Amino acid sequence: MTTLPFLGGVEMLRARYVTQTFSRHYHEGYAVGCIEQGAMRFRYRGESVVAPAGQVNLVEPGEAHDGHGATPQGWAYRMFYLRPEALLEAMGAFMVRPELPHFGAGVINDPALARCVGQTHRLLESADTSAMEKETRLLWLLAHWVSRWSDAGGQWCRTGTEHRAVARAREVIRARFGEDLPLAGLAREAGLSPFHLVRVFVRETGVTPHAYLTQARVERARELLSGDGRMADIAQECGFSDQAHLTRLFKRQTGVTPGVYRKNIQNTHGGRG
Repeated sequence: MTTLPFLGGVEMLRARYVTQTFSRHYHEGYAVGCIEQGAMRFRYRGESVVAPAGQVNLVEPGEAHDGHGATPQGWAYRMFYLRPEALLEAMGAFMVRPELPHFGAGVINDPALARCVGQTHRLLESADTSAMEKETRLLWLLAHWVSRWSDAGGQWCRTGTEHRAVARAREVIRARFGEDLPLAGLAREAGLSPFHLVRVFVRETGVTPHAYLTQARVERARELLSGDGRMADIAQECGFSDQAHLTRLFKRQTGVTPGVYRKNIQNTHGGRG
């Protein structure tokens, strides 16, 4: 079990079970996940339901359930566990006067949502993913889940241009790109809720705040590569987790590795000399 440092401590679990049988129990908060392999059977609200690979399984707070493999091979899944107040806080970032959501079924046949759960879970596990991207991805997942499958009341927050807020966010990112700046901190600087900031930032710039952060880091790395600094030191100064992380994102942005880029600069300058 891993605990994330935002939304009051969202917990994540990745596990595979073959012979495990969970006794009847309940959770204090919401649990939502995706089945990656096999299938899980559990009794929920008086029914015996099966969640196969590619589908979403969930339980609401206080709802008793059990769990065991639905096939001899058992099951593998990725799960998120959220306190009710944490989910309500997240919903407040994209809905006006939100209420705790209710979900009618314990299994959701929505392959796109299942993929979103899995991809988000993997990104949040990665040390290469910035705090800003982790929080953004989790908010997008929760918005997708709640808006498509719950009967939650309230309406989506409207977005305008919010030009000043976006300008301030860009200014903060350009000044602090070397830090692992969380989305919540950036949103406070801009004077908006985190999810609202993401929506208006994308509307005005065409990219998310974390994509803008990556671009700022790569641009600074390009400047430093014209010197003779060690690649590992450049990666650290620009906010990348290590040299390999710098290489992956630099190539994704520019089409070449930092080493090739530096060599091209040296060759160009040598030719001019």
